Amino acid sequence: MAQSSIEWTEMTWNPTTGCNKVSQGCKYCYAEVMSRRLKAMGLEKYANGFELTLHPDTLKIPYTWKKPQIVFVNSMSDLFHEKVPLSYIQQVFEVMNDNPQHIFQVLTKRAHLLYEYHKELNWTENIWMGVSVEDDRVLERVDFLRGTNAKVKFLSCEPLIGPLNNLDITGIDWVIVGGESGRKPRPIKQAWVEEIHQKCEIHGVAFFFKQWGGTNKKKTGRLLNGKTYSEMPVAKSFVTA
Repeated sequence: MAQSSIEWTEMTWNPTTGCNKVSQGCKYCYAEVMSRRLKAMGLEKYANGFELTLHPDTLKIPYTWKKPQIVFVNSMSDLFHEKVPLSYIQQVFEVMNDNPQHIFQVLTKRAHLLYEYHKELNWTENIWMGVSVEDDRVLERVDFLRGTNAKVKFLSCEPLIGPLNNLDITGIDWVIVGGESGRKPRPIKQAWVEEIHQKCEIHGVAFFFKQWGGTNKKKTGRLLNGKTYSEMPVAKSFVTA
């Protein structure tokens, strides 16, 4: 568990670590770089580097949080990775089911497995399920997500590396958009962002613009036409202490 600098969450919880690249959005994976760094620092949890690893000892952690939290699940992995057994995913879901005071944000690029498993999972209101959509080559992920029993569904269009002209946000509750950052970021165009924003306004979908990115993301900021967009879906399950 760790406090997070990610704008749309508060903290991270990693029941698994490690992953592998499946699409162009993975090209400059920050989790891969961070895993190598943490391994070099001697952290036992990252002894396997970026190889997929289960951490059942972490399943007890959410029970210890005293205040309601918004939690990004597996910022360093993908819960629906092919090497994660369904039985383990179910254990993670049981933890989330048992802690309705917290909101758990789960994000995957393996939407086909999410759809394959979704009927075997207990989708309580506090589990927000999302898929990554970096360009129009992976739009099928949205359809897989739409077909699940998740109560809150969201898209992470980050890094947005191409237009999403054919994006259908019917049945989606929240859309996050962001440009790529780092040493060799691929460009994002304002027209791409504005088109997604317009669709969200028309359909009443919460819109969160995270960043323009680039080699200096602090300098480019997150203003879209002079305004900051930090909308979140209605958190019906969130219980305040």
